[in-house]
Amino acid sequence: MDEVRLEGASRLRHALSVLVLVLAAGLTLLPFVVMVAVSLAAPGTVYDGSLLPAPSWTGAFANYALAFSSQPLLRFMLNGVVVCGAILVLQILVAAPAGYALAKLPFRGRPLLFGAVVVSLLIPIQVPAIPLYLAIAQAGLLNTYAALVLPFVVSAFAIFLFRQFFLSYPDEVLDAARLDGFSELGIVWRLMLPAAWPAVAAFATISVIAHWNDLYWPLVVVTRTEMMTPPLGLLAFRASGETTGNVGALMAGGVIVTAPLVLGFLFFQRHLVRGLSVRARN
Repeated sequence: MDEVRLEGASRLRHALSVLVLVLAAGLTLLPFVVMVAVSLAAPGTVYDGSLLPAPSWTGAFANYALAFSSQPLLRFMLNGVVVCGAILVLQILVAAPAGYALAKLPFRGRPLLFGAVVVSLLIPIQVPAIPLYLAIAQAGLLNTYAALVLPFVVSAFAIFLFRQFFLSYPDEVLDAARLDGFSELGIVWRLMLPAAWPAVAAFATISVIAHWNDLYWPLVVVTRTEMMTPPLGLLAFRASGETTGNVGALMAGGVIVTAPLVLGFLFFQRHLVRGLSVRARN
Protein backbone atom coordinates (compact mmCIF):
# COMPACT_ATOMS: atom_id res chain seq x y z
CA MET A 1 0.00 0.00 0.00
CA ASP A 2 2.81 2.37 0.92
CA GLU A 3 4.54 1.62 -2.36
CA VAL A 4 1.37 2.52 -4.27
CA ARG A 5 1.10 5.80 -2.37
CA LEU A 6 4.76 6.63 -3.01
CA GLU A 7 4.36 5.84 -6.68
CA GLY A 8 1.22 8.00 -6.89
CA ALA A 9 2.98 10.89 -5.12
CA SER A 10 5.94 10.56 -7.46
CA ARG A 11 3.68 10.69 -10.51
CA LEU A 12 1.87 13.72 -9.10
CA ARG A 13 5.16 15.56 -8.52
CA HIS A 14 6.26 14.69 -12.04
CA ALA A 15 2.97 15.93 -13.51
CA LEU A 16 3.19 19.18 -11.52
CA SER A 17 6.78 19.70 -12.66
CA VAL A 18 5.80 19.17 -16.29
CA LEU A 19 2.86 21.55 -15.89
CA VAL A 20 5.06 24.27 -14.42
CA LEU A 21 7.60 23.85 -17.24
CA VAL A 22 4.87 23.98 -19.89
CA LEU A 23 3.41 27.15 -18.37
CA ALA A 24 6.86 28.77 -18.15
CA ALA A 25 7.63 27.82 -21.74
CA GLY A 26 4.27 29.17 -22.90
CA LEU A 27 4.80 32.50 -21.15
CA THR A 28 8.31 32.74 -22.60
CA LEU A 29 7.20 31.97 -26.15
CA LEU A 30 4.05 34.10 -26.09
CA PRO A 31 5.77 37.38 -27.11
CA PHE A 32 7.42 35.66 -30.07
CA VAL A 33 4.13 34.08 -31.15
CA VAL A 34 2.43 37.48 -30.97
CA MET A 35 5.27 39.05 -32.96
CA VAL A 36 4.90 36.49 -35.75
CA ALA A 37 1.09 36.77 -35.73
CA VAL A 38 1.18 40.57 -35.99
CA SER A 39 3.76 40.41 -38.78
CA LEU A 40 1.36 38.24 -40.81
CA ALA A 41 -1.76 40.33 -40.14
CA ALA A 42 -3.32 43.07 -42.24
CA PRO A 43 -2.78 46.57 -40.81
CA GLY A 44 -6.47 47.06 -40.02
CA THR A 45 -6.68 43.93 -37.84
CA VAL A 46 -3.76 44.67 -35.53
CA TYR A 47 -5.82 46.87 -33.22
CA ASP A 48 -9.05 44.87 -33.26
CA GLY A 49 -8.52 43.74 -29.66
CA SER A 50 -7.53 40.12 -30.32
CA LEU A 51 -4.31 38.74 -28.86
CA LEU A 52 -3.41 36.90 -32.07
CA PRO A 53 -4.77 38.67 -35.17
CA ALA A 54 -5.79 36.49 -38.09
CA PRO A 55 -3.06 36.02 -40.73
CA SER A 56 -3.53 37.54 -44.16
CA TRP A 57 -1.48 36.80 -47.29
CA THR A 58 -1.79 40.37 -48.54
CA GLY A 59 -1.01 41.81 -45.12
CA ALA A 60 1.99 39.55 -44.64
CA PHE A 61 3.38 40.37 -48.09
CA ALA A 62 2.94 44.11 -47.48
CA ASN A 63 4.57 43.96 -44.05
CA TYR A 64 7.61 41.96 -45.12
CA ALA A 65 8.02 43.90 -48.38
CA LEU A 66 8.03 47.18 -46.45
CA ALA A 67 10.46 45.73 -43.91
CA PHE A 68 12.96 44.81 -46.62
CA SER A 69 12.53 48.02 -48.62
CA SER A 70 12.56 50.65 -45.87
CA GLN A 71 15.86 49.59 -44.25
CA PRO A 72 18.81 47.38 -45.36
CA LEU A 73 17.91 44.51 -43.02
CA LEU A 74 20.13 42.05 -44.87
CA ARG A 75 23.07 44.42 -44.38
CA PHE A 76 22.30 44.62 -40.67
CA MET A 77 22.25 40.83 -40.46
CA LEU A 78 25.50 40.54 -42.43
CA ASN A 79 27.11 42.96 -39.98
CA GLY A 80 25.82 40.82 -37.13
CA VAL A 81 27.33 37.68 -38.66
CA VAL A 82 30.70 39.36 -39.22
CA VAL A 83 30.84 40.89 -35.75
CA CYS A 84 29.64 37.78 -33.88
CA GLY A 85 31.92 35.51 -35.90
CA ALA A 86 34.99 37.68 -35.39
CA ILE A 87 34.32 38.06 -31.68
CA LEU A 88 33.83 34.31 -31.23
CA VAL A 89 37.01 33.32 -33.09
CA LEU A 90 39.16 35.87 -31.26
CA GLN A 91 37.64 34.95 -27.90
CA ILE A 92 38.50 31.28 -28.40
CA LEU A 93 42.02 32.14 -29.59
CA VAL A 94 42.58 34.04 -26.34
CA ALA A 95 40.53 31.98 -23.89
CA ALA A 96 41.76 28.49 -24.78
CA PRO A 97 45.46 29.12 -23.99
CA ALA A 98 44.53 31.24 -20.97
CA GLY A 99 42.21 28.56 -19.61
CA TYR A 100 44.87 25.90 -20.21
CA ALA A 101 47.49 27.91 -18.36
CA LEU A 102 45.21 28.49 -15.39
CA ALA A 103 44.22 24.81 -15.28
CA LYS A 104 47.45 22.93 -16.03
CA LEU A 105 50.55 25.14 -15.84
CA PRO A 106 51.99 25.83 -12.37
CA PHE A 107 53.30 29.39 -12.03
CA ARG A 108 53.45 32.06 -9.37
CA GLY A 109 50.36 34.18 -9.09
CA ARG A 110 48.04 31.69 -10.75
CA PRO A 111 45.39 31.83 -7.97
CA LEU A 112 45.53 35.63 -8.07
CA LEU A 113 45.01 35.68 -11.84
CA PHE A 114 42.13 33.23 -11.59
CA GLY A 115 40.58 35.42 -8.90
CA ALA A 116 40.88 38.40 -11.23
CA VAL A 117 39.07 36.42 -13.93
CA VAL A 118 36.25 35.57 -11.54
CA VAL A 119 35.95 39.17 -10.34
CA SER A 120 35.87 40.47 -13.92
CA LEU A 121 32.78 38.32 -14.51
CA LEU A 122 30.95 40.79 -12.28
CA ILE A 123 31.91 43.88 -14.31
CA PRO A 124 29.40 44.84 -17.05
CA ILE A 125 30.45 46.57 -20.26
CA GLN A 126 28.83 49.81 -19.02
CA VAL A 127 31.57 50.29 -16.39
CA PRO A 128 34.57 50.65 -18.77
CA ALA A 129 32.45 52.07 -21.60
CA ILE A 130 33.74 55.66 -21.37
CA PRO A 131 37.50 54.86 -21.45
CA LEU A 132 36.90 52.26 -24.16
CA TYR A 133 34.98 54.78 -26.25
CA LEU A 134 37.70 57.44 -25.80
CA ALA A 135 40.41 54.98 -26.81
CA ILE A 136 38.50 53.86 -29.91
CA ALA A 137 37.68 57.44 -30.86
CA GLN A 138 41.31 58.52 -30.46
CA ALA A 139 42.36 55.60 -32.67
CA GLY A 140 39.88 56.68 -35.35
CA LEU A 141 38.00 53.37 -35.23
CA LEU A 142 34.45 54.62 -34.73
CA ASN A 143 31.95 53.19 -37.23
CA THR A 144 34.20 50.21 -37.99
CA TYR A 145 34.06 46.49 -37.31
CA ALA A 146 37.09 46.89 -35.05
CA ALA A 147 35.12 49.18 -32.73
CA LEU A 148 32.41 46.53 -32.43
CA VAL A 149 34.80 43.60 -31.94
CA LEU A 150 37.89 44.66 -29.99
CA PRO A 151 36.29 45.38 -26.58
CA PHE A 152 35.04 41.78 -26.39
CA VAL A 153 38.14 39.87 -27.52
CA VAL A 154 39.03 38.88 -23.95
CA SER A 155 36.09 37.02 -22.42
CA ALA A 156 36.36 36.25 -18.71
CA PHE A 157 33.49 33.80 -18.99
CA ALA A 158 35.24 31.88 -21.79
CA ILE A 159 38.48 31.69 -19.79
CA PHE A 160 36.57 30.49 -16.74
CA LEU A 161 34.61 27.90 -18.74
CA PHE A 162 37.66 26.47 -20.52
CA ARG A 163 39.68 26.43 -17.32
CA GLN A 164 36.97 24.45 -15.53
CA PHE A 165 36.72 22.01 -18.45
CA PHE A 166 40.49 21.56 -18.79
CA LEU A 167 40.85 20.72 -15.09
CA SER A 168 39.36 17.27 -15.75
CA TYR A 169 41.80 16.45 -18.57
CA PRO A 170 44.30 13.70 -17.48
CA ASP A 171 47.77 15.01 -16.67
CA GLU A 172 49.27 11.72 -17.88
CA VAL A 173 48.16 12.46 -21.43
CA LEU A 174 49.77 15.89 -21.27
CA ASP A 175 53.05 14.43 -19.98
CA ALA A 176 53.03 11.88 -22.80
CA ALA A 177 52.39 14.63 -25.35
CA ARG A 178 55.34 16.65 -24.01
CA LEU A 179 57.57 13.57 -24.31
CA ASP A 180 56.44 13.28 -27.94
CA GLY A 181 57.64 16.82 -28.60
CA PHE A 182 54.40 18.78 -28.34
CA SER A 183 54.76 22.41 -27.34
CA GLU A 184 52.33 23.87 -24.83
CA LEU A 185 50.43 25.66 -27.60
CA GLY A 186 50.45 22.44 -29.60
CA ILE A 187 48.85 20.68 -26.66
CA VAL A 188 46.18 23.39 -26.47
CA TRP A 189 45.20 23.33 -30.15
CA ARG A 190 45.75 19.66 -30.96
CA LEU A 191 44.66 17.95 -27.74
CA MET A 192 42.80 20.17 -25.31
CA LEU A 193 40.54 22.15 -27.62
CA PRO A 194 39.23 19.14 -29.62
CA ALA A 195 38.51 17.37 -26.33
CA ALA A 196 36.67 20.45 -25.09
CA TRP A 197 34.26 20.57 -28.04
CA PRO A 198 31.17 20.54 -25.75
CA ALA A 199 32.52 23.60 -23.93
CA VAL A 200 33.37 25.30 -27.23
CA ALA A 201 29.88 24.66 -28.59
CA ALA A 202 28.22 25.86 -25.39
CA PHE A 203 30.30 29.01 -25.28
CA ALA A 204 29.79 29.67 -29.00
CA THR A 205 26.01 29.54 -28.52
CA ILE A 206 26.11 31.90 -25.54
CA SER A 207 28.55 34.30 -27.20
CA VAL A 208 26.66 34.58 -30.49
CA ILE A 209 23.32 35.11 -28.75
CA ALA A 210 24.77 37.77 -26.45
CA HIS A 211 26.52 39.78 -29.15
CA TRP A 212 23.81 39.40 -31.78
CA ASN A 213 21.34 40.90 -29.28
CA ASP A 214 23.72 43.57 -27.97
CA LEU A 215 22.31 47.06 -28.44
CA TYR A 216 24.28 49.10 -25.91
CA TRP A 217 27.78 49.02 -27.38
CA PRO A 218 26.81 49.40 -31.08
CA LEU A 219 24.67 52.37 -30.03
CA VAL A 220 27.81 53.95 -28.52
CA VAL A 221 30.30 53.45 -31.38
CA VAL A 222 28.16 53.29 -34.55
CA THR A 223 26.27 56.11 -36.24
CA ARG A 224 26.44 55.08 -39.91
CA THR A 225 23.56 52.98 -41.20
CA GLU A 226 25.77 50.59 -43.19
CA MET A 227 27.64 49.58 -40.01
CA MET A 228 24.61 48.93 -37.82
CA THR A 229 24.11 45.52 -36.20
CA PRO A 230 20.65 43.86 -36.04
CA PRO A 231 19.37 45.42 -32.77
CA LEU A 232 20.62 48.88 -33.72
CA GLY A 233 19.21 48.43 -37.20
CA LEU A 234 15.81 47.60 -35.73
CA LEU A 235 16.00 50.78 -33.66
CA ALA A 236 16.66 52.78 -36.82
CA PHE A 237 13.95 50.79 -38.58
CA ARG A 238 11.45 51.80 -35.90
CA ALA A 239 12.41 55.47 -36.24
CA SER A 240 12.21 55.59 -40.03
CA GLY A 241 9.34 57.61 -41.46
CA GLU A 242 7.98 54.80 -43.62
CA THR A 243 7.33 52.43 -40.74
CA THR A 244 6.30 54.82 -37.98
CA GLY A 245 3.03 53.50 -36.60
CA ASN A 246 3.08 50.43 -38.86
CA VAL A 247 3.27 47.74 -36.21
CA GLY A 248 3.00 44.90 -38.71
CA ALA A 249 6.10 46.04 -40.62
CA LEU A 250 7.99 46.55 -37.37
CA MET A 251 7.13 43.02 -36.25
CA ALA A 252 8.12 41.68 -39.67
CA GLY A 253 11.53 43.29 -39.23
CA GLY A 254 11.79 41.71 -35.80
CA VAL A 255 10.95 38.28 -37.22
CA ILE A 256 13.55 38.64 -39.99
CA VAL A 257 16.30 39.62 -37.58
CA THR A 258 15.36 37.06 -34.90
CA ALA A 259 14.79 34.01 -37.13
CA PRO A 260 18.49 33.13 -37.80
CA LEU A 261 19.25 33.35 -34.09
CA VAL A 262 16.33 31.09 -33.16
CA LEU A 263 17.22 28.53 -35.81
CA GLY A 264 20.86 28.53 -34.73
CA PHE A 265 19.90 28.06 -31.10
CA LEU A 266 17.57 25.17 -31.93
CA PHE A 267 20.39 23.51 -33.86
CA PHE A 268 23.02 23.97 -31.12
CA GLN A 269 20.86 23.61 -28.01
CA ARG A 270 21.91 19.99 -27.52
CA HIS A 271 25.57 21.03 -27.54
CA LEU A 272 24.80 23.87 -25.14
CA VAL A 273 23.12 21.58 -22.62
CA ARG A 274 25.82 18.94 -23.00
CA GLY A 275 28.66 21.42 -22.57
CA LEU A 276 27.23 22.93 -19.40
CA SER A 277 26.04 19.64 -17.90
CA VAL A 278 29.39 17.91 -18.47
CA ARG A 279 31.12 20.62 -16.48
CA ALA A 280 28.44 20.42 -13.79
CA ARG A 281 29.04 16.68 -13.36
CA ASN A 282 32.82 17.00 -13.03
